[in-house]
Amino acid sequence: MTKVLFRFVLHHNVPDRFPFRTLPDYLRPDLDLIFIGINPGLNSVEQGHYFARTTNRFWPAFSRSRLSEGVRQGLATDVLHASHDRELLRFGIGLTDLVKRPSASASEITPSEFEHWTPKLLRKLRRLRPRVACFHGLTAYRPFLKYAWDSAEVPALGLQTRRLGKTRLYVVPNPSPANAHFTVGDQTMWYDRLADEIAGLDFNSTHS
Repeated sequence: MTKVLFRFVLHHNVPDRFPFRTLPDYLRPDLDLIFIGINPGLNSVEQGHYFARTTNRFWPAFSRSRLSEGVRQGLATDVLHASHDRELLRFGIGLTDLVKRPSASASEITPSEFEHWTPKLLRKLRRLRPRVACFHGLTAYRPFLKYAWDSAEVPALGLQTRRLGKTRLYVVPNPSPANAHFTVGDQTMWYDRLADEIAGLDFNSTHS
């Protein structure tokens, strides 16, 4: 069977090619915020949009949060949907994943895949210099922390002590329906906290 190569477009318009279909990165330099998921779900890849499953909490919670106020005003809508994913770039928000291989469940991603993909994400973040890189879930951030810094520290949700240059790192709950511990209201609260953090952060000092 011939492998399908899916074009994965980066900000510099030079595509990477993978032996699987996946979601494109919506990235460019100097964004205010980049959301980072664990990896694309098969349903999202099939529909061609981030967080496309209707039971995912991202779009309902993001729509209700202060974090999306500028997006909603700019698009003249009260409710954002998966079809708006590429529009977020216009408002300083990007989307990507730690691992680009899609799967039915994030639990299918192996440690070796996290080890393989973490340096790629690290290079993207250092090159693109967003103000904040926000990981969706500790399940995404823990392996990034392990393979980026060889660190065994135990992170918690919220603002992280580590930085990448001027880029601050933040973790919110995973909005996936598989993460049943959090409601849409809980997710909205974390996006509101993130909005407040971004508004009050000092981006002048640098660490690596």
